[in-house]
Amino acid sequence: MSKVIDITSCLDDLFPRETAESYDNPGLLTGSMSKDVSACVLALDITSDVLAFAKEEGADMIICHHPLIFGGINSVSEETITGKLISEMIRNDIASFAAHTNLDKNHEYSNDRLAILLGGESLAHSENVSCGTFCELKEQTNIKSFVNFVADRLDATGAISINNPDSSVRKLFVQGGAFDEDSIPEIIAAGADTVVTGELKHHLAVLLNEYGINSIVAGHRETERVFLPYLAEVLMTKFTDVRFLVRL
Repeated sequence: MSKVIDITSCLDDLFPRETAESYDNPGLLTGSMSKDVSACVLALDITSDVLAFAKEEGADMIICHHPLIFGGINSVSEETITGKLISEMIRNDIASFAAHTNLDKNHEYSNDRLAILLGGESLAHSENVSCGTFCELKEQTNIKSFVNFVADRLDATGAISINNPDSSVRKLFVQGGAFDEDSIPEIIAAGADTVVTGELKHHLAVLLNEYGINSIVAGHRETERVFLPYLAEVLMTKFTDVRFLVRL
């Protein structure tokens, strides 16, 4: 039977932990590497809902994107939400593993998924941008139409833009989650006309607009969860004795 260490070794090959940002905390967060795994849940975050789902499904492991233990904690007291979740995972013998910024930097499993979902073709990457994908739509459209299209494709409650509704959209730069302003010089150099991201500070949207670049903000969760089904499919082919369940 597949064990936690088998799955984590595979994830480490796909998303080397040494590529994670210095502030990050990827890796095994709870549980034993020697534990057998018959069912594994994939989710963006470990929440009470995700944990309840894992227990209902008899899952032995949770693979999450955002580490539950992040930025340092002083206790695992059940008087805190984080402490309660950690304690419940330990009581139920559920291992948990996080792949965060190291996953973001593997284009195939992160922003390429977002680009393809939004109809992007001719996917490209820049060595000067560690996280983000350039692509082109088959046909030109405008911001008003594309904002609605993005919200629909991501199954989001909505998406927003500060730009003129008639602004043209054809060449995209997609960066799920939070937008990294260090990407701006390369976005300009690549001639992208629209940025699609999950979170974007207003002053950066204004700055991009001054450069003639549109921006669409569609939600951190909505722009990142698109990779989960793809990763689950890959893991299913490698570990045929394990059920991989996606909790969006």
